[in-house]
Amino acid sequence: MTDKVDAILVVDFGGQYCHLIARRIRELNVYSEIVPSSITAEDIQEFGFHLNVKGIILSGGPSSVYEEGSPKIDPRILDLGIPILGLCYGHQLIAYILGGEVKRGTRQEYGVAHVTIDKPHGVLRGLSRTEKVWMSHGDTVQGLPEDFEVLAHTENCPVAAYRHREKPIYGLQWHPDVPFLAFIYK
Repeated sequence: MTDKVDAILVVDFGGQYCHLIARRIRELNVYSEIVPSSITAEDIQEFGFHLNVKGIILSGGPSSVYEEGSPKIDPRILDLGIPILGLCYGHQLIAYILGGEVKRGTRQEYGVAHVTIDKPHGVLRGLSRTEKVWMSHGDTVQGLPEDFEVLAHTENCPVAAYRHREKPIYGLQWHPDVPFLAFIYK
């Protein structure tokens, strides 16, 4: 019997950064596999036969969660107990599926933004009170589902990061996968 390889699944919503996310994970010596947004909870459980799925990342994408035909996920994935991180569209999608409010932002953010870390929990632990981040979005999470809390905000984005109070579910509106040095000096 062979040991299973630890892995992170990256759900592809058609965004430009999906492959970059997978590559960044592999650069950390962790196996990652890109999967389609049509993946089901059962499909993820089947991965468990040959991989030890340690987390799921919901990537960004060009759609709006409230548009007809926009990609969604099987909502049961959020109940598997596997840590989940939503980035950009993935961040908005988690909130939307669970009853939060996502709207077109009053001002879109494209490029460098300064995020204020209100509560440095989980994925934000160790960050400074203010961080430079890369944003690329038109929609924003305006209201969170029950049992979620805001972890960070920007001037134009009231919910730039959140977490579920009990489940290992996090969302970031920004793109931590974009190379930092590519925009820090602009």
